[in-house]
Amino acid sequence: MRKTLIATCLALALPLVSTAQADTSPDPALVAAVANPARSAQFSARDAARKPVEVLSFAGLKPDLTVVEIGPGAGYWTEVLAPYLAKQGTFYTAITPRAASERAATAADNWAKKLESNEATWGKVRISDFGKGVSSVAPAGTADVVLTFRNVHNWMAAGFAEEAFKAFYNALKPGGVLVVEEHRALTDKPQDPKASNGYVREDYTKDLAKQAGFEFVGSSEILANPKDTKNWEKGVWTLPPTLMLGEQDREKYLAIGEADNFLLKFRKPKN
Repeated sequence: MRKTLIATCLALALPLVSTAQADTSPDPALVAAVANPARSAQFSARDAARKPVEVLSFAGLKPDLTVVEIGPGAGYWTEVLAPYLAKQGTFYTAITPRAASERAATAADNWAKKLESNEATWGKVRISDFGKGVSSVAPAGTADVVLTFRNVHNWMAAGFAEEAFKAFYNALKPGGVLVVEEHRALTDKPQDPKASNGYVREDYTKDLAKQAGFEFVGSSEILANPKDTKNWEKGVWTLPPTLMLGEQDREKYLAIGEADNFLLKFRKPKN
């Protein structure tokens, strides 16, 4: 059964479309990490929408790199990245500092417990702080890759998006890579600086990265969804997985699927 899952993942990962020079033959170890039957069922169920093999192949991940995941949330990506990097790599999960609020302190404690309970297979996952006024998601100039998934709108709402990109730049080695996934806004309207509907213009994100010092490498359309018209009553949260309207038109939104997302790659210049 496991061999079948791995073969399926390999087949799905082949049609990677990108303007970047990415290896379309995924690392078998990465494929195995995604196909691992020990993964949470609720996370595995979202693989069709989130395309973890393709996304991480686009990022150029290798098991011996130093990787920073920004805002791991419930752990969808951590569940794949931690075991993949456990033996040879170094892995940071950057979370809201405990001191930010009582809620943040509780979340930080719960996250630390989750990492500790999985240490046998995940290895020693490091925790770093990330938030407004926090500029060190990893020691300066040590990271090979910084990954962020569907977070830019949150930083815009909180008023520290520019600061966030500068923090990523500082953490990366010269030549290091930043990969950004975000809900794609329409281009016929100005960008809401607070991204109140959860959508962010692709060009706006590129400008944030450029202002921080990054150079644009390329993009991928593997997470595109033309069914997403981006005019929903409750913004992007109308769609799965949030389904903020509850049972109202639930089947309609399930049929549309998760949002239309862009995937961008940037590099910290070597000089």
